[in-house]
Amino acid sequence: MAAPSQQKVNTRALCDAPLIESSGVWSKEARMMASARAQASGLPQRRDEYWKYTRPDAFVHADVTLQASQRSSLGLFDQRATISVAFEDGQIQAAALPSAAHCTLESLSSASGLDLHWARDIYGHLEAAGQKPVQRSLAAVNTAVAREGLLVNVTGAVAAPIHIQATSSGQSDSTIHHVIKVAPGAEVTVIETGQYGARSNIVLEVDVADGGRFQHIRVQDGNERHMLTHIFGKIGAEAVFKTFTLTAGGQLTRNECVLQLLGDDASVSVAGACLGDGDFHHDDTVFITHDAVNCESRQVFKKVLRNGAVGVFQGKILVKAGAQKTDGYQISQSLLLDDDSQFLAKPELEIYADDVACSHGSTSGAIDVQALFYLRSRGVPEAKAIDLLTLSFVAEAIEEIEDSDLAQDILDHLTNTMSAQ
Repeated sequence: MAAPSQQKVNTRALCDAPLIESSGVWSKEARMMASARAQASGLPQRRDEYWKYTRPDAFVHADVTLQASQRSSLGLFDQRATISVAFEDGQIQAAALPSAAHCTLESLSSASGLDLHWARDIYGHLEAAGQKPVQRSLAAVNTAVAREGLLVNVTGAVAAPIHIQATSSGQSDSTIHHVIKVAPGAEVTVIETGQYGARSNIVLEVDVADGGRFQHIRVQDGNERHMLTHIFGKIGAEAVFKTFTLTAGGQLTRNECVLQLLGDDASVSVAGACLGDGDFHHDDTVFITHDAVNCESRQVFKKVLRNGAVGVFQGKILVKAGAQKTDGYQISQSLLLDDDSQFLAKPELEIYADDVACSHGSTSGAIDVQALFYLRSRGVPEAKAIDLLTLSFVAEAIEEIEDSDLAQDILDHLTNTMSAQ
């Protein structure tokens, strides 16, 4: 009999048998099914269609050594009233999580030992649904082996944002799995800042019921780190889902977002901005499925690249038969500040309904020399002028943030980050 392939041996080695045995009924079932999915599909290879622009080796091999660095987002959002949860090296740093009206917060490490839990209908289920038509085996591995994460059950309008603050002190690998359930008519904002580890595999599953509202803001920083994230979302009728990511720093980042609009009149927005300098590779991969009537989706991504940095965007809008009145918008743009940087884009539309308005566009270019000359002619130093034009370039993505105060915080942080470079 032929020897098993290397990719399947590696996948089997990532399954955590002691963790599965110590899990409660609901989590054990989810972990075993995720292990089977990962083993069946194997780990991603460079020849895979959605990995051809980004080498998966750094997320697959065990011998990658990195050193976590001080995060630049320290203090960001501190002036806001938030519900704070701290992670250090992949572990929640609190004996008891904070309480808040209209939501409960639990750790995955404690909840996974129970036989019954509300997360059983979400944990691993949205990730499993996101495996088709494109296999995402590293997300399945996460479901199988993640020991820690935040479980949030939202039953009403949560007044303050939930702020997840992550730090890492050394050469740690972190596997984190968050689950958020938004009840009908409920509202919550979740903020993530910092880095969970020198190398991280993060999964966020979000179930937004009819009429619910979910806003997610994420700031990724730190210099020498590799980060792989997946967001899996299920959006009900008249529900709103918004996520924005700012990335400034890091050697290798891949953010995947897989959303399903399953209820009529739902709305989603997936946006991001990144600043890349030198040894920097940033990949945004988005797959949005419209499977209901009169739904809207927006994808807005802006990347600023210099000194050989690489940006990747892969975005797809799938409109299923019967999903009439769909409004799908997708734009990905890069600003190349030198001739060595590059932007790789793969926008896609797949439409099986005839009453839709869908569009996609992708551009790549240099600084507008006329705008730069205008600013220089009025006494603005060249470096400052480039920063101003850069801020203007990424403004469209930041405008996707619904909360104006949080958007201003992001803009201020971005300004400070550019000034420090």
